Order: sequence, then structure tokens, then C-alpha cells
Amino acid sequence: MSKRLSRLAVPALILGLLPLAPGAMAAPRVEVTRFHIGDPARSGTVAVEEMPGNPDISLEFRTYAGAVSQELQKIGFTAAGDASQSDYVALVSFSRSFRPSGPDRSSDKPVSVGMSGGIGSGGGRHGGTFGGLGLGVGINLSGKPKDIVTTELHVQIRRRSDSAAIWEGRASTQARQGSAAAQPATAAQKLAAALIGGYPGESGRTITVK
Repeated sequence: MSKRLSRLAVPALILGLLPLAPGAMAAPRVEVTRFHIGDPARSGTVAVEEMPGNPDISLEFRTYAGAVSQELQKIGFTAAGDASQSDYVALVSFSRSFRPSGPDRSSDKPVSVGMSGGIGSGGGRHGGTFGGLGLGVGINLSGKPKDIVTTELHVQIRRRSDSAAIWEGRASTQARQGSAAAQPATAAQKLAAALIGGYPGESGRTITVK
């Protein structure tokens, strides 16, 4: 192997041994299911409200409600100035759950891979085949893996006049805990866009949105 190829091969080998950075996963996808009868309304004033039984009406809930309101306006609805007088009501609920992404390896010993310079002889400016390059790589595979966060958004649109449901949908996505995709603001926007985008969608069919 030539000196040039040798110099290139070692960094490439090291990169192959290094673990992925936290959160370095494929872009999360969203599973979407919608239900409706006929051709539901595509315009009119709408007020976004908490769905009865929703467990969280905190600031985080308002993040999801705001994302839903923005997406409804994109498809033709108008935010109601007086919520009590709106043509429609969009009821919103969300949930977040956590599950381990793998076995707990906190009792395992770290696995280390070490490399030192000066392999072989001659040729290098500093006395080694790899030019005296000193390499030390520590790969820590111990510790508990980050949980997987599953976030679900549920939206139901009802006519205010008679409380009849005209459209309903659910969307869910998964991301590793601590990643950008798992943050409430990011998850809310992604779920709302996937669920309401393409409204009303095919009733009763579950699709995957990237």
C-alpha cells in the first residue's frame, strides 16, 4: 500500500468505528389516518379548543393548538375573532409516551479501540509508515440508550351549530429523546402539517408522510 493510500485508510477506518452522534437518525416519518364523510368544508371561521379529556392544557398544549390553527388557515379556514361565534371548532388533543430503545447496558464495560503511530518502518517524515501519526480512539458503548419518544396528535373538526363531526384525524411520529425532532415545538409543527396537509385526504386510509 502506498504512503498516500495508507494515510487515507486510517482516518476512514476510524470514522467507521465511531458511533453516530446522538440524535443522528433518519428523518422521522409521520403515520397519518383521517376519517370523513363526503366532501367536508374547506372554508369558514374556526376556533381551536381543547378536546374533552385531553390530559394537558399547559403551554405545551398551546404549542400544538397553535400549529393546528396555522395549518387550518393554510387550507382555507379563517381564525375566528370571537371563538364562541366560529363556524367550526377544531378539537385538539396530544400525547407523548416513552419506551426504551434497547437493553440497559449501564453495567457493561466500555469498549475501547486503540491505534498508535509508527506502524511499520521507514518512509514517514517522523519515522513511521503513517508519518508517525499518533491515534487514540476510545469508543464508549456503555450506558443506557436514549428512549424513543412517540408523539400523537388528534384533531376533530365539528360544526358549531349542531356539533356534528365533519372530519377527524390522527398523526403519530417517533424520535430519539433529546433530539431536535423530539422537541414539542418541532413535533407539533411536523404532526400538524402532515395531518392537515392534503386535507381532507382519503378517509380510513393510513399513510406515511416524510
